[in-house]
Amino acid sequence: MEKTTSSSSTPRTKAKASDLQMSFSGFDGLTEDLLFNILARLPAQSFASAACVTKSWNHICKRVLSRPKLASALSLKPSLPEALDDVFDKVLSGPIRPHFALANVGSGFELPMTLKLIRKKLGCLVPVIVSVANGIIGRDALTDELKEVKWGALFSGLSDEAYARNINEGIVLTIGYFPGLEVDVIPLVRPSKTPLESAIDKFVMDVKEYSASVSSCSFPVGIILFGEGSSDMKPVMEKLDYAMPNDTFIVGDERGCFTYRSGNDSRNAHARAGYLEAVALVFAQDRDRSSATGEIKFHVALSNGVLPVGGKYKTVSVRTSSTESSTWLTARRDGQREILDGQRILNEINNELPNQIEPPDLYIGVSKQRKISIGEEKPSHRSFISFHGVVGGDEEYLYVDGIGIRTGDIFQFYHSDCNTAIATSAKVHDELKKIKLEANSLKGDVDNATNVFGGFVFACYGRGETFFGRPNVDSSPFSENFRGVPFSGLFCGGELARSCSTVNDEFERESCVSCCLHVYSTVYLVMSYTPPVEY
Repeated sequence: MEKTTSSSSTPRTKAKASDLQMSFSGFDGLTEDLLFNILARLPAQSFASAACVTKSWNHICKRVLSRPKLASALSLKPSLPEALDDVFDKVLSGPIRPHFALANVGSGFELPMTLKLIRKKLGCLVPVIVSVANGIIGRDALTDELKEVKWGALFSGLSDEAYARNINEGIVLTIGYFPGLEVDVIPLVRPSKTPLESAIDKFVMDVKEYSASVSSCSFPVGIILFGEGSSDMKPVMEKLDYAMPNDTFIVGDERGCFTYRSGNDSRNAHARAGYLEAVALVFAQDRDRSSATGEIKFHVALSNGVLPVGGKYKTVSVRTSSTESSTWLTARRDGQREILDGQRILNEINNELPNQIEPPDLYIGVSKQRKISIGEEKPSHRSFISFHGVVGGDEEYLYVDGIGIRTGDIFQFYHSDCNTAIATSAKVHDELKKIKLEANSLKGDVDNATNVFGGFVFACYGRGETFFGRPNVDSSPFSENFRGVPFSGLFCGGELARSCSTVNDEFERESCVSCCLHVYSTVYLVMSYTPPVEY
């Protein structure tokens, strides 16, 4: 199934259209409304053929696809072909013309083969991203049962042999049709011997250039971003946050494995092009969109799952290991002169932690003030919070994940907290309910009512049933508010989100400080549609 109607000129499609025309020749006496109801019930491939039968049928098919659509399905069958058959039967069971596809799979499914089979089904013009996830969220293709499935964590330090003994099979596939928007995949490629900062600058400019090429705006509507497991996504998000206006949403998975294909072959990076750091599914306004298209809106909310503990510290000495992507540091407690090593810092924090059977995961939230620019432009000052996982400490240093910390930076400890996660999940539930109530308030005007037609969930791998003690907590704010509405999700190695409407962290209440990479959180991307006003 191709993204454009150019495929209708192929002999095979012409034959199908001819067969349909003969089969439905008796439909000529039907009213347009009756024919609309019939065509709207066809599966996607039959619908695509029906659109080629006559001009009048094509016109009705355009009416059927006048509104956006998201279709998603999950399968846990251990055979990739069988799992794909199940999810395709579900997502292509009704009329849709895919503008993009996202597939999240377990490590037991090979990425290249998954991509190949998806492209064979959807066509080479549909942009596709396939990523290996820590777990998947969605509705079973056969039973429609809501499932949150977690597997062994990626990049956890296990050997390849250990992974081989813990193969995970399963897939959640999502395809979308978004009239009025253009969608494509933009890669972040770092050529050999090229500084990462230069590669990020080019990536940001590529995103802006793509948007400018398809719309009247040089900024996209939004980005779903997937980072490669060994890449540092902090500078990527910092640059994107700086370069994009506040109403451009950015969500995604910080760490994973992925492959992709763009609808434009020139954007498909090959091995000789350099190291693939990340890929972005970019949504931009279509400059040729009709005034009768209506408006798609994206809403972002976040359930936070960490709580601050202890006082603030200021870094005194900082050592960085770029190869291991880690930082060693000493610090002073705020208002004190004594320099503390890692063990003494951890002793102070452990004394202030609540008593728990299992010790919580620890992070430091580092307040950073940096100069940021794109290319040759004049740098601007930016303030943001960056989280780093605490690895340990000894009589010399405190050891944390990631780089980018400098001498003089202020930080505070945070720990994972189930009660905080439950409370903020309830706030997200209420936030999404407001969108639902807005739609219900207009239900008397069915033709012009706002409706939610789909969503995505990006949950921290540390959450899920083992964290909450009961299943499906992370998906419940969406599934309970929008029953029957398609959505999908994955368990991430780090949650990317900006422009969040629901965040419980103190630093997010300061408009001048941003946080784009989160820990122990769940990010919700909700899509709603408002039809054009008819006068």
